[in-house]
Amino acid sequence: MLQTPYYLIDKSRLQPNMEKIAWLRENSGAKALLALKCFSTWPVFDFMSQYMDGTTSSSLYELRLGREKFGKETHAYSVGWADHEIDEAVSYADKIIFNSLGQLDRFGDRTKGLATGLRLNPRFSTSGFDLADPARPFSRLGEWDMARLEQAENRINGVMIHYNCENDDFDLFSQQLTRIEGEFGAFLKRLDWVSLGGGIHFTGEGYPLEKLADRLKAFSDAMGVQVYLEPGEASITKSATLEVSVLDILDTGKKVAIVDSSIEAHMLDLLIYRETAKLPQNGTHEYQIAGKTCLAGDIFGEARFDKPLEIGDRISIQDAAGYTMVKKNWFNGVKMPGIAVRDLDGTVTLVRDFGYQDFVAALG
Repeated sequence: MLQTPYYLIDKSRLQPNMEKIAWLRENSGAKALLALKCFSTWPVFDFMSQYMDGTTSSSLYELRLGREKFGKETHAYSVGWADHEIDEAVSYADKIIFNSLGQLDRFGDRTKGLATGLRLNPRFSTSGFDLADPARPFSRLGEWDMARLEQAENRINGVMIHYNCENDDFDLFSQQLTRIEGEFGAFLKRLDWVSLGGGIHFTGEGYPLEKLADRLKAFSDAMGVQVYLEPGEASITKSATLEVSVLDILDTGKKVAIVDSSIEAHMLDLLIYRETAKLPQNGTHEYQIAGKTCLAGDIFGEARFDKPLEIGDRISIQDAAGYTMVKKNWFNGVKMPGIAVRDLDGTVTLVRDFGYQDFVAALG
C-alpha cells in the first residue's frame, strides 16, 4: 500500500471523459486541445493523446511540456510574452496566440510563417466569480474593439474566445455563441480557425452532447472556420482522488480529524474559491476533516462515515485533478503528495514522489 498523501489518477474514470471528447470531435468536426493550465500531469498524456488533438498553454513552460510530453498540435498563448521568450515559444508552437494588438505589433515579425491568432474578448462570460471572470470591468484579457481587431486582420488567421467557466447549460452556451456570431461574425468569416476555449462542461452527466455537436458544426459551417475546443476540467473531471490518512482526532465541540495533507498546499483552488472538498457523506458519524498546517482555516470540509474514524484510517477526497495538482505548493514544508496512476487493469503505480530535496530545490 502506498504511503499517503498521494494523488491517484484512475484511467478507468478518465476514459469516459476521453471517449466523450473523441465522439464530439468525430461528430462536430471540432478539434480538442487539453488545457494545460488546468491539468499538466504528463504521465497520463500518452493515454489522453489517443483521444485528443494536442494541447493549449498559458506560458512558455506549459508550451514546452505540451510539445515534449503530449505532442500533436501545440497552441501557444500567453497574457504577455517576454522578449526573451518569444523565439523559444515559436520553436515549440504550431499556432501562437497573442493577448493584445500591442503584443502582435511587437512580435508579429518574429512569428512570420507560423499560424497566428489574437484573443478576442466578447465582453461577457458565464463565470460567477469575479476572480475568474475574463469579462470583468477593465479586463486585460483580449481585444474587443472592432477597430483594433481590423488592424490585426491581415496578420492573423484565427482567434481564441474564452468565455465559459464550468458552464453545464447548453442553451446558455448556444445563446452566447449566437451573440458572438451576431457581433463578430463578419470578422470571423475572414479567418481560418476559431478556438472557443474551455469551460464547457460537456462531459458532465446528462449534458446534451448531440446538441453541442450540431451547434459546433453549424457555427463552423456558417463561419467557414476550423473550430477548436480547449477542455480542461471537462477532460479530467472525476478522474482523480487525493488519498490521505488520519493523524489525530480532536473534540473541540465537534469532532475534528487531522490528516496528513493540506487544502492550502494540496487543493488550493478550493480554498481560493471558498469551496469545500468532495468528502465521504455516508453514515452518521460526523467529522470535520482538517489539514496539518498552522493555517487556522486549513479545513477540507465536513464528512460523514458509517463508523467512527480511527488514527491511520484512509480517506479519499474526490475530484483532485483539475486546477489542483497544478497548484500544489510547499506551504509549511508539508510533504507534497506523490502521484500515482491506476491503469485499466487495476494496477497502481507510483510515478512520482516528492521529498526533502525537492523542497530545498524549490526555494534556493
